Amino acid sequence: MNTNDIIGTIGVSLILIAYFLNIFSLIKKEGILFYILNILGGAIACFSSYLIRFWPFVILEGTWSIISIIALLKSIKKPQE
Repeated sequence: MNTNDIIGTIGVSLILIAYFLNIFSLIKKEGILFYILNILGGAIACFSSYLIRFWPFVILEGTWSIISIIALLKSIKKPQE
């Protein structure tokens, strides 16, 4: 396994961990941990895709990270219930 594969595996694993934890109600989908895992996972996977010049996944994972950042900022600004 080369370095690009390791980096990509870490990124995708973080996204899948966030999904798993959410599906089994271990974290909230509006929670900071969910967003952070998605931001980091998407950014790492985006970087890995950039290293191998696989542009469709650079766009996909970059967009995933940006949307997660926006969602995190909205949840921080949202009044606590």
